[in-house]
Order: sequence, then C-alpha cells, then structure tokens
Amino acid sequence: MTGQNAGADRVQRLNFTTDDGVGPRALLGLIVLESDQTVEAEVRSLRLEGVAHHVSRIPMDATVTEETLQAMEARLPVAAGLLPSRFGFDAIGYACTSGATLIGANRVAAAIATEHPNVPCTDPITAAVAAFATLGIQSIGLVTPYNAEVTLRMAAHYEDGGVEVAAIGSFLEEDDNVVGRITEASVAHAVRRIGAEPECDAVFVSCTSLRTFGVIASLEAELGRPVVSSNQAFTWHLLRLANIEDRVPSLGTLFEHDLAE
Repeated sequence: MTGQNAGADRVQRLNFTTDDGVGPRALLGLIVLESDQTVEAEVRSLRLEGVAHHVSRIPMDATVTEETLQAMEARLPVAAGLLPSRFGFDAIGYACTSGATLIGANRVAAAIATEHPNVPCTDPITAAVAAFATLGIQSIGLVTPYNAEVTLRMAAHYEDGGVEVAAIGSFLEEDDNVVGRITEASVAHAVRRIGAEPECDAVFVSCTSLRTFGVIASLEAELGRPVVSSNQAFTWHLLRLANIEDRVPSLGTLFEHDLAE
C-alpha cells in the first residue's frame, strides 16, 4: 500500500459518544471590537454552569469617533456570519455601546438578523434601557470615556427615551486601546463623583472597554443606589434573553432581577 493510505490498517477505530457540547443551558454569541480588551474577559469571568459563548471580532478603527463608529454597520453581517448559525445560538449581542448609539439599535438587530434570523439579540444601549426599566430608573449620572460629541449623542439618546441625564462626566479619551487600560479605581472615582449628584437615581458607566465587574457591588453599597455598566447590563440582558435567570451577587442590584414584563 502506498501514498497517504499506507499503513491505514494500523489505525484502530475507537468508539465514542456525544453529548450536548458546551453551553447545554445556553449558547451566547458575542460580536466585539477588534480592539476589545475588556468585555470578552468580563463575560468569560462569570463561569455560569452550562452557559458558554463564542466570540467574533469586528474591524474597527481604534480611534472612536462618530465616523468610525458608523462605519461598522456594513461590517456587522460579516462579523455575525463568523458565528456559525448551525451552533444554534440562544442569544447574540453586539458589544459596542457607542456603536449601537450611532448606528441605531434597530439597524444593529437587522444586520445580525441577516445571518441569524429569529435569534434574540441585544447591544449595550438596548440592554441599558431594559435595565433602567427593570430597576425603575428615571434619571442617571452618565460616565463615559468618549469625546464630547459622542458623549452628548449618547446623553441625548437616553433623554429622547424619557430617562433624564442629571450629570455627565467623561475621560475624553478617543483611543480605545488606552480606554481598555483605564483602571477600575479610576472608574470607581468617576462613579463617586458623578453619583454625588442628588438628582441621579443611578449611575451608568458607558463603554464595553471600561472595567467595572470588580467594583459594581461595592460602589452600590457606598452610594446607596444602583450602578449599571455597559458590560453588566449587556451580559444580564443576553442571559435573560436566553432564559438564564441566575443571580450573580457580585454584579449588583441588576442581577437580582429578571426582565421587566
């Protein structure tokens, strides 16, 4: 016997069985920015039994401006297509708060639906709105890393939806590679400063590149009001859309709740 089949009779056929694979309770799909250093790691840190996720990265200029954010819309179907539909995702999310604001949540959902029709999907803006409704939040203090133009567009989005923005603060950093290295201590300081505004029902930390999972619970205890972040709301909404109702005490008040009716 010659060629690639030479010696094939030496290979013993081994028996095997199959199971439901990873994510037997829920399989989540994430579309993250190519520059992401944070949201994938924070979602992965939850380690909920029977819940798994797969990640696709979407090309994005590391400089965050209205133009670079809007340019992602055309790339969304391609990024969504890299999450194989045959896997049977229970929910899919586009993990960019500012991108969803500039593109529009409906257009984001439509782009994902070209590759995954009938799969529930979310983004951090949609998730934040659902979180505010669930917690009865009517006014927020807004913390962002964005330039003033993008930050004000985001504030206007919430105000147009009936949520008052009582205070706004930003790190005013356009480089997403830098934003991903902003410390949790810096984020916590910003939350305390903006959360000092008495008219705020809650503080919203906007941007999937900002790290918050390690400080949310302690900040809520300190401020006596909810602290909602892009990654926290996004993860919570993905899980709830996939019918996963686990409570995660370390992630604050939001994770004590199911979706509002």
